[in-house]
Amino acid sequence: MELWDAYDEDLNKIKNMALIRGERIPNGIFHLVCDIIVKHTDESYLLMQRDSRKNFGGMWEATAGGSALQNETPLQCAIRELREETGIYAGDLIEVGRVIDYSNNSIYVEFLCITNCDKDSVTLQPGETVAYKWVSKDELVAMKKDELVTERMQKFIEELQV
Repeated sequence: MELWDAYDEDLNKIKNMALIRGERIPNGIFHLVCDIIVKHTDESYLLMQRDSRKNFGGMWEATAGGSALQNETPLQCAIRELREETGIYAGDLIEVGRVIDYSNNSIYVEFLCITNCDKDSVTLQPGETVAYKWVSKDELVAMKKDELVTERMQKFIEELQV
């Protein structure tokens, strides 16, 4: 059983309340999700292909990320998810935005990781990802809706001006 902290829409933790993954989240209560956009120092972006057994299987994601576990800060969650999903170790992530998704009772905290890692050293997470590739910003922004899990990431990268 995976436990999450409960938050209000201003990302204030609600004391004495825990959420359980898979159970309905009450209206007005949110859980924390962290997304990490990985940009290499050569200006390319990391894309991860989702396992076919997952929602949106076979599609590409412009981020690593996932739900924060109970008692994790957004930064701790981002560091853990980045390491689990890509094998990239980074502690100097930059928070670049927050988005509230009322339909999923989620608050997304977006981070940017700028890395000079060996581009061939990215690791896949069994059951989560099956491939990766590095693409230019123009290639990423030009990807079709049926290729990329979320257009939100394309817009986000365009807005970053990085």
